[in-house]
Amino acid sequence: MIPARKRHTVAIVGAGAAGALTAVQLCETAARRRVFLDLVLVDPAPEAGRGTAYATPDPRHRLNVPASGMSCYPDDPGHFTRWLCRHGEPTVKGADFATRYRYGAYLADTLAQAIVRAHGTVAVRRLRTRAESCTGTPDGGVELQLADGGHLTADSAVLATGPAAARSDWAPQGLRTSARFIRSPWASGALDGPLAGTADVLLVGTGLTAVDLALSLDRPGRTVYAVSRGGLLPQPHALSPAAAMAAPDGLDAPSLAALRRTVYRHIGRAVRTHGDWRPALDSLRPHTARLWHSLTPEERAAFLEREGALWNTHRHRMAPATAESVSRARTARRLKVHAGAVTDAAVQGDGSLRVAFSDGRETQVGWVIDCTGPGPRLEDPLWRSLFDAGAAVPGPLGMGVATLDGRLLDAGGRAERPLFTLGAPRRGELWETTAVPEIRVQAAALAQELLEPLARPARTTRRARRRPVDAHGLALSTHAEAAAAYRTGLDRVLKVRSGAEDAFGRAVALDPGFALGHAALALLGHECGASVDVPRALADAQRSARERADERERSFVDVVTRRVHGDSADAGAGALLGHLDAHPADALALATAVPTIAFSGINDLDNSYALRLVEGTSPAYDGHWFHTSLLAFLRQEQGRFHEAAELAHRALAAEPASGHAVHALAHVHYESGAHEAGRDWLDAWVSGQGRGAVHRAHFSWHIALHELALDDPAAVRKRWFAQLGPGRVSGVRALVDSGSLLWRARLSDSWRGQVPAADVLGSVAREVVERPATAFTALHAAVALAAAGDLAALCRLRDHAAGADPVQREVIVPLCEAFAALVEERFQEAARGLDALLPVLRKVGGSAAQREVVEETLLYALVAAGRCDAARRLLDARLDRGAAPRDRRLLAALPG
Repeated sequence: MIPARKRHTVAIVGAGAAGALTAVQLCETAARRRVFLDLVLVDPAPEAGRGTAYATPDPRHRLNVPASGMSCYPDDPGHFTRWLCRHGEPTVKGADFATRYRYGAYLADTLAQAIVRAHGTVAVRRLRTRAESCTGTPDGGVELQLADGGHLTADSAVLATGPAAARSDWAPQGLRTSARFIRSPWASGALDGPLAGTADVLLVGTGLTAVDLALSLDRPGRTVYAVSRGGLLPQPHALSPAAAMAAPDGLDAPSLAALRRTVYRHIGRAVRTHGDWRPALDSLRPHTARLWHSLTPEERAAFLEREGALWNTHRHRMAPATAESVSRARTARRLKVHAGAVTDAAVQGDGSLRVAFSDGRETQVGWVIDCTGPGPRLEDPLWRSLFDAGAAVPGPLGMGVATLDGRLLDAGGRAERPLFTLGAPRRGELWETTAVPEIRVQAAALAQELLEPLARPARTTRRARRRPVDAHGLALSTHAEAAAAYRTGLDRVLKVRSGAEDAFGRAVALDPGFALGHAALALLGHECGASVDVPRALADAQRSARERADERERSFVDVVTRRVHGDSADAGAGALLGHLDAHPADALALATAVPTIAFSGINDLDNSYALRLVEGTSPAYDGHWFHTSLLAFLRQEQGRFHEAAELAHRALAAEPASGHAVHALAHVHYESGAHEAGRDWLDAWVSGQGRGAVHRAHFSWHIALHELALDDPAAVRKRWFAQLGPGRVSGVRALVDSGSLLWRARLSDSWRGQVPAADVLGSVAREVVERPATAFTALHAAVALAAAGDLAALCRLRDHAAGADPVQREVIVPLCEAFAALVEERFQEAARGLDALLPVLRKVGGSAAQREVVEETLLYALVAAGRCDAARRLLDARLDRGAAPRDRRLLAALPG
């Protein structure tokens, strides 16, 4: 009988930010690696994630780091910003400063989502109590004694207890014994007294805690005093951050004095270059731990004595809105800040406190609040038990605890017990370790270290050969159930059928470590506008590829990464073509490379190269309907319409639902001028096999193009409202199909009255319209904005394109300028700009029929500018390509 496998248990003591981030990483890493785990969070707080820092409900208390720096994930910096957008703040930007309470909600929600995704692999429990001591067990584990009398045995423990409590050892004896002295301002109910009245308040300390309390306590009739040794408040963040700077050379200086000179020169250079010292200080952040480690104990002490306060006030800054509120309170004299120290305090007859300072001043206040921040030594019962037993020792300069890569060192300097910590307790070792950007990296590293020994042993070669495969025989690094879901998704992509997103989503839900499933989702979200959190899916794909994927899968993840990040055309195309050269049977990669209905393809892949690519991969498909469909599409691009039609019919005979074959045939009919036959055949298919097509609206658009060419405006209008109007089509498809059809109908006088372009734009996210990910989407966004006459949005799109990928810079920027000229009726300028774009327009991807909208806009601009001879030549060329009653009407209407 096979014994049941023991589940590994990890205890996390503390469920604030550090504990929540660790739990998130453990859940997601264990799920990806299929490691079965029991995770126990020990913390009396009612909600995980908030801790002390993020429990405050006061909306004036804001994060001191922009939203772009507060993601739970080091490899997905936009995660928090996107969460805010999805949870009631759709216009938030990465540079904005969210409230602390919202961030606490984000941590709690992210942890809850991680627990749900890891269900079946990780079992999570919450013990709402405190851990008071920790001892070792005979089998090498740990046992936690709990405040409620219980105990918890675990294989390892992470002590995510946050900063040490303030010691208040600066306070005179008369102050410490007063009921009007508040040692822990964030404790529940601690501020009830000061908040209830208007008596003056003294804050001892002028850091971020004092700033938050000054805002909460500020009110007419009250003076809030703040005192510290240096009397320095935190500096504000810049309203408009300057450009980032690289770290300076010379950081490996041999002494603190040399390092000090290097840093001050670097700050001076930043002020001269940017007019701001902040970029210089921010450039040091990735190097701070290494620099701190390079200093001797004496140098560290000297740094703290001379620069410690200066560093803290410049490194840990206020949000701009917070700084403005503080400035107003100081200007109104409701907040007074002094340098000095409290030397004596006496209770007055009315219960108030008379406080004396080191400079001889005295003041009478109703309350004194300790805002000096965390003390150097961890003093709670759990840490005291570890110190007393020699299982932990203080860190450098007595700050925090000594660790080796997060593992506690005992009195003998050994890291033998499975006890770990992160965040504030590592301050002596790392110096900068209390902010989320540092803690999330430590949490990810801890998850890797804790789970690495638990990963399943490598499978034997024989077992590896039994991996499931996709429909084309390529091995998949997953189990059979997830592979089946992936095959369904791939089949739907290749047929251009709906449901691919759901199938790929099911695959990664069944196996969160399946890299190809995550990459496919990222690709669909980026290229097709699927409802996918693209950065999150891409980050999951990259993690999974590192942990469990073969060479082909890692290569495909790299291809998708380059595509999403908008790498240069050469780099992105080179990676994709290199992947296909090594793996020609990768159908999803081939579909991505060839510009058809599903994907925009490689931007600068001309017809001959695309044809060679498809023909070169032919042996890997042996006449498969998908490959035949792609070949049919490329043959029609060559103008070999008869051959393209034969190939399309052959593919449809094997698979009647092949959207690529239908798309090829739709173009054959349109480009050859068979508009009546094309309209009737495609209309019948859309009503039958096409009911499940994911791009059904695009096929309806093709039918409407035939109706437009046949000069049947009533049919165009009817089809638009029935199959292409808002409510039936949204997102990218609304731009590509609905918006472009409206514009073409207006240009050819086939739509009477104002076109409802604003309705189309209203069905598309502003991000998609004004900050599109691809040049193909950007082209159609420009068309829709021109149709709506929205010059301001056209300018914003142009500005985005100017900083985007090379194709957007080369094509979309001048396109927006030409469209803007058209809207402003500067027709000569618009015609020149559009005419110059025609030779490079292919780079945006898509089909000739889609890019034809620019040619039709040029025709309109030429006529409006009075350049009828040029318009006539353009119409003659169009009629040579294919007869169309509309073009004949337009030609006949030209004067002279």
